[in-house]
Amino acid sequence: MKIYNTLSKKKEDFVPIEEGKVRMYVCGPTVYNLIHIGNARPMIVFDTVRRYMEYKGYDVNYVSNFTDVDDKIIKKAMEEGVDASVISKRYIEECKKDMAAMNVKPATTHPLATNEIGGMLDMIETLMEKGYAYKAEDGTVYFRTRNFKEYGKLSHKNLDDLQGGNRSLLVSGAEQKEDALDFVLWKPKKEGEPYWESPWCDGRPGWHIECSVMSKKYLGDEIDIHAGGEDLVFPHHENEIAQSEAANGKIFSKYWMHNAFLNIDNRKMSKSAGNFFTVRDISEKYDLQILRFFMLSAHYRSPLNFSAELMEAAKNGYERIVTSVGNLNYLLENAPSGELKDGERELLEEAGAFTDRFDEAMDDDFNTADAIAAIFELVKFANTHAGQESSKAFLQALKEEIKELSDICGLIVEKKEELLDADIEALIEERQAARKEKNFARADEIRKELLDKGIILEDTREGVKWKRA
Repeated sequence: MKIYNTLSKKKEDFVPIEEGKVRMYVCGPTVYNLIHIGNARPMIVFDTVRRYMEYKGYDVNYVSNFTDVDDKIIKKAMEEGVDASVISKRYIEECKKDMAAMNVKPATTHPLATNEIGGMLDMIETLMEKGYAYKAEDGTVYFRTRNFKEYGKLSHKNLDDLQGGNRSLLVSGAEQKEDALDFVLWKPKKEGEPYWESPWCDGRPGWHIECSVMSKKYLGDEIDIHAGGEDLVFPHHENEIAQSEAANGKIFSKYWMHNAFLNIDNRKMSKSAGNFFTVRDISEKYDLQILRFFMLSAHYRSPLNFSAELMEAAKNGYERIVTSVGNLNYLLENAPSGELKDGERELLEEAGAFTDRFDEAMDDDFNTADAIAAIFELVKFANTHAGQESSKAFLQALKEEIKELSDICGLIVEKKEELLDADIEALIEERQAARKEKNFARADEIRKELLDKGIILEDTREGVKWKRA
């Protein structure tokens, strides 16, 4: 498996720090509003990377944070006249709904910045003790950028060329900096803003320190993969490296992965330009599985253009796979025999070549475009060779192969029939009657049927209760 490493600007063989395990950190959203489709791209891309790693047998510890204290959150809270935590909690829940609709798996840990203030204070203290940080007169703590000799190694920028390009979180009194490139680790409170006590002043952390601390706490001093959108390379990830490596004395991350930008109708997404879309906006017109398919239709390092025409093309492509699986299910219901027939074993060996092509594409820096092309070839093969005379074993094997490869991409290609409440109650009554007649085989069959359709039964003293999974 090869990964393009932003640090070296080339593809490198993936060798984990600890055999069989992957420690992966992905920068999450700042939660002040509904997530937009630009936020969705890294969520989908790196969820797919995680899924493929797990498919290859790795135990993946996947951490993705929520930034729940920020100028934008505070501004929104002031506009609504509520505490900043009300805003962040609301939009964390909305973000999780959108992630679930896109079939993005929950992270192993979703840390919140506000829960990790103690760790941030500890790391800042360490940086000060080591001479990498200093306190200004107003209590602001800055990182001495030039003291970290490798600064710029990720973005491949020269320190002397950065004087006008620093995007740090600036505060009033920034003229107190020893150097224009020094960036904020801690800043004083402002009236009406949330704050925490510190040895330097009551205030809150700078943006960059959050991820350094959360990565260290949940993954350790050294991690395998750090990922996010390419807009984070500088200054955010560059500053994370400086902080983490200065504080811990170790290489922070072996591999740095960054997805390219998403444009709307060949223009940068902008509310003022009228081409800004949230994931929720898209969900009103499309199943978000189609958005996921669209995001994976290009290599993650290639710029991606969002348009109505391309979404329609993605819809058609996704439905080709769903339709093929649906046809296999129809044939399975009426298949004449269970065992493989003459010639079917050889056909399945041919089908296995498509999985090999899928793996080759994903092993080459997670080339999802070519991986999806391999799924299409498998679908075409299934459509050609599966028929009414095919055995159940053959049809089932083809279906499972399509489903497995699609699942690695996070694509749900077998639609569960949504049961109405009345249908569920009727099946529960039938199950109860079967149990009274001691027809336990039928009762178990009904329970399984309901479970397959996302309905969980619970037998209680008050009777049978059910819920949707």
